[in-house]
Amino acid sequence: MTDDGSSRALTAGAFAGHRPSGAGDFRVESHGIAPIAEDQRYGRPGRMFTVWFAPQVTMTGVFTGTLAIALGLGFWLGLLAMTIGTVLGSLVVAYLCTWGPRTGTAQLPNARMAFGPAVVLPAALQWVSSIAWDGLVGLFGGEALALLLGIPFWVAVLIVLGLQGAVGFFGYEVIHRVQAVLTVVLLVTFVVLAVKLVGGHQIVTPATVTGPDLAGAFVLEVTIALSLAISWSSYAADFSRYLPAQSSPLRVFGFSFAGIVSAYLFVQGIGIAGAGLLAEHTAEGVRTVMGGGVLGAVALLAIALASVGSSAMNDYSGSLALQTLGVRVRRPASALVVTVLAFALIMWLHASDTATRFTDVLLLVGYWIPAFAAIVIIDWLPRIRGRRSLNPALEHTEGRDAVAAVVVFVAAYAAAVPFMDTSLIEGPVARAWHGADIAYFVNFAVAAVLYGGWRALRDGRWRALRDGRWRALRARG
Repeated sequence: MTDDGSSRALTAGAFAGHRPSGAGDFRVESHGIAPIAEDQRYGRPGRMFTVWFAPQVTMTGVFTGTLAIALGLGFWLGLLAMTIGTVLGSLVVAYLCTWGPRTGTAQLPNARMAFGPAVVLPAALQWVSSIAWDGLVGLFGGEALALLLGIPFWVAVLIVLGLQGAVGFFGYEVIHRVQAVLTVVLLVTFVVLAVKLVGGHQIVTPATVTGPDLAGAFVLEVTIALSLAISWSSYAADFSRYLPAQSSPLRVFGFSFAGIVSAYLFVQGIGIAGAGLLAEHTAEGVRTVMGGGVLGAVALLAIALASVGSSAMNDYSGSLALQTLGVRVRRPASALVVTVLAFALIMWLHASDTATRFTDVLLLVGYWIPAFAAIVIIDWLPRIRGRRSLNPALEHTEGRDAVAAVVVFVAAYAAAVPFMDTSLIEGPVARAWHGADIAYFVNFAVAAVLYGGWRALRDGRWRALRDGRWRALRARG
C-alpha cells in the first residue's frame, strides 16, 4: 500500500475475529475487513447463484418494472429496456465477484489498492448507500407486513428491520444459508403470482408515448435497470471472499451473473405485466392478484421475508464499509447501525409521492458507482496479471495513483451531472433529450478514459525511463 498505515488498516485487531469454518457454521461472524487466509476458505462457486438470486426477488425489482409502464413504454419496449440495463450492470458485478476468492477480502477494502488512504471517500458513499438501499427494500417489506398483520406501518417496519439486522449481525454464512432457502420460497411464490397475473389480467400493453419522448423514456428505463443491478458492484466480493483461492473465476462469474440477471428479469417482467395493479399500492396489488385468502397472505409474508434477506446484505456490506472508513467497531455492531438509520428513510419514502421519491433515491444513490468500478478494475488488471491470487494488505499503491483515482472519481461525477434526470438534479442535456438519463454511462466512460489514460501515460513514462537507463548503462559498459 502507500504506507504501513494503509496495511494496518486491513490487519488491525478490530477488523479480525471469528470466521465461519465451513458451511453450516452459524456462529456470529466477528471477522471484518482483514484478509482471510487461503487455508481458512471454504465453499463452492455454485452458492453464488442463490446468494445473488434471492436478494433481487423483491418488490423493489417489481416496482422498477412498473416504472416502465408509468414512463409510457408499454410491455415489449419496457422489457427490452430492462433487459439491456440489467445485463450491462450485472456484467460488472459478476466480474467483481471473482475478486473475492483471489484476495480473501471484501470489495471496499480491495478498493484500497486503487485509492490508497483516500478509499474513505467511496467507503463513506457506500455506507450511505447501504442505508438508502435498506430504505428502498424495507419500504415494501414494511407495507406487506403491515397489511398482513393489520398493524401500523411503522411497527411493521421495525419488525422487518429487526429481523434483517439479526441476519446481518450473524454475518456471512447465515446470509448465504438464508438466501439459499429464500431462493426456493420466493421463486415458488412469485411463479404463482406470475401465473395468476397472466391468467386474469391484461399484461401486454402498448406504448403511450411517441417520438423523442419515447426515446427519452426508453433510455431512462435502461438507466433505471442498470442502476439497480450495478449498485451491487461495491458489495460484490463481500459475498465471495470465503471461497477458496483455487475457485474457478469463470464459474464464480457465471453463477453470479446468472443469479442476478434471471432474478431481476423475472420480477421486473412481473412489474411490467402488472403495472396497473402494482404501481402505487404494491403490497395490496399483490394480494389482489393472488385472490386474497391464504395465497394472498403467503405472498405478503414472502414479500416481507424477501425484504429481510435483501436488506441483510446491505447491513452486512455497510458494516464492512464502516470499518473501511477506519472506524474500529466490531463488524456485528456496525451492521446494526445501518439498520437503525434506515428507519427514518423508509418513513420518508412512504409519506407521499412514493414513485418519484423512490426513483430519485434509486438513481442518486448510485451515480458514483460506475466510476468507482472503472477505476478499481483498471488498477486491478495489471496487478493480477500472471497471478492466481494476491493479498491486498501487501500490495503497494503509488501516492500519485491514489491522488489520480480521487481526482478522476470526482471529475467523472461532475461530468455526469448534466446528464442526470431526477426531481433534485435535472441536467440540461437530459432535459433536452426528453428525460434520457445517461449519467451512469457518462460516469463510467469518463472515469475509464481519464484514469486509464493516466495509468497508460504513467506506465509508458516509467518504461521509457527504465529503457533509457538500461541503454545508458550498456553504453557505459
